[in-house]
Amino acid sequence: MKMKMSIVVAACLVLLSACGSRSQNLILGKWEVENAPTKMTAEFKSDGTATISMLGQTVQGTYRLNGEDELEWSMNGMTTKSKVKVTATELELTDIANRTIKYTRK
Repeated sequence: MKMKMSIVVAACLVLLSACGSRSQNLILGKWEVENAPTKMTAEFKSDGTATISMLGQTVQGTYRLNGEDELEWSMNGMTTKSKVKVTATELELTDIANRTIKYTRK
């Protein structure tokens, strides 16, 4: 019985750690804003750095995911938080004013 319980606990820990990193793994890569009047892209790297490009300008900064549903990023001395929903092909960021930007994977 003790051995079965140890296996169940170990399996639960593996599942929890895999779920905890799901958004982190999915957000990595290059994204482009859907239906934008000008081209706007974002790139998230595994080292916690990010770049945003629009109107020929590129801004570099850092990001981190707080749990599965909040993205915190710092660019040009400003830190913002957004609700995040990410799948293999789509990224949605919703700010505190409830404005949503939708990206698709490039």
